[in-house]
Amino acid sequence: MEASPRGAPRNAVVLLLDSLNRHLIGPYGSSEFDTPNLDRLARRSVRFDRHYSGSLPCMPARHDILCGALDFLWKPWGSVEIWEEPLTVSLRDAGVMTKLVTDHPHLFETGGENYHVDFGAWDYQRGHESDRWRTRPDPSWMGAPSFGRGHMPYDDSRGWFRDESDFPGPRTMAAAARWLTDEAPAHDRFLLFVDEFDPHEPFDTPEPYASMYDTDWEGPHLVWPPYRVGAQADGVITEREARQIRASYGAKLTMIDAWLGRVLDVLDTHDRWADTAVILCTDHGHYLGEKDIWGKPGAPIYEPLGHVPLLIAWPGVEPGSRSALTTAVDLHATLLDVFGAASRHRTHGQSLVPVIEGSANSVRELALSGIWGREVHLIDGADSYKYIRSPSGANEPLSMWSNRWSTMPVHSAPGLRLPLPDDRAALDHMPGSNVPVIRQPFVATDPLPFWAYTNFIGNQVFNVGADPGEEHDLAGTAVERRVEEQLRAALIEIGAPDDQLVRLGLH
Repeated sequence: MEASPRGAPRNAVVLLLDSLNRHLIGPYGSSEFDTPNLDRLARRSVRFDRHYSGSLPCMPARHDILCGALDFLWKPWGSVEIWEEPLTVSLRDAGVMTKLVTDHPHLFETGGENYHVDFGAWDYQRGHESDRWRTRPDPSWMGAPSFGRGHMPYDDSRGWFRDESDFPGPRTMAAAARWLTDEAPAHDRFLLFVDEFDPHEPFDTPEPYASMYDTDWEGPHLVWPPYRVGAQADGVITEREARQIRASYGAKLTMIDAWLGRVLDVLDTHDRWADTAVILCTDHGHYLGEKDIWGKPGAPIYEPLGHVPLLIAWPGVEPGSRSALTTAVDLHATLLDVFGAASRHRTHGQSLVPVIEGSANSVRELALSGIWGREVHLIDGADSYKYIRSPSGANEPLSMWSNRWSTMPVHSAPGLRLPLPDDRAALDHMPGSNVPVIRQPFVATDPLPFWAYTNFIGNQVFNVGADPGEEHDLAGTAVERRVEEQLRAALIEIGAPDDQLVRLGLH
């Protein structure tokens, strides 16, 4: 298929940096950490100021982008389902070469193992976080400090990184730059998808990065943040340790920013800006002490985690900013639009091309966000309200819909697995599909997948435009009554499971 009559761009490069905090990078006004290459890209780009994660965390977010369908209302972390096709299938049919370069270990574990298979080619740089790459540590180096995590696969891999260029993030960016230089010119049209796991933990870097933002720290750097609400209040970490963890995140951010520059250099050298859309995005942010929350624990999706950066450099479009409300599934629709392709399964995104090019001010009125089995969040595009809706009682009923039946392995608890379907399961259909799918109901006393556990604190409403710190809760006011109706209507519109409405008290 030919591109749309706009004529440009012909190609696309997606640069997904995992756990990239919008409020800590230069393009969004932060000076806490150095991000010169993100700043450099921003000077060429349209900056989206109201971009939000949809399904969280890692693999659900990639499902949003690659498959274009929110899945957190139907299932937890899991594979591409048999009734779906990732956008790589549509692009292959359109004659587009697709290339994945990544160090993201979850793409090659149970629960994420089939996202890469329909790329035209893929390159996996080994050794990050949970990647089971090495069977023993390099005896010349003991490995990164575990910080209460127990023995991790990273502890076996870490000693084999001899210098900065051996770390997985730098290797990934170098491989992407090589592909753009050596192989991209051979293809008439291409999508390069760089799924870079940095600055995700472990926040482990060599010098000079490791000490860059905490020069007085003595001893091993704290590279594994606790996953905890109230970590300082409960004495899990001290104020001094908190500063060190945040500084270690900054070190990882600055290191991967430096290697991002290698990719931008190639785009400069080959003048790819003239025919290539470059999209810089993330899956979600990362709590680094905001509200005394650390990591991605069982807590609502407040602004540091869910309000994320999006930069798009677009041929022929002047740099600037856009205030349109957008979310992850819109990136899927935008990439299909770039290549004049279409999805064959039901999706939830809207192309951002009209907003990028200035012919429209918005593409959606509302956005939904959440983690399966936890709170459901609604972001209002017109009035900047965020509604955090908790279950009205026990967290039930709650169904999982899947024919793949997998979830994220937890290396510290190898026996923890997704409960198998039982005699309560029935065949049902996903909205827009006639493929029978297993629908397994759970009640509050059932064991649930890892990411479903949380301590609910009730409904919350914030005007995030006027109150970005989410300090003034408007729950119980007329505002909540209005956004409650918006949430009910939005769930019905996308065909959310009826038991979601029941458990949330919206039936």
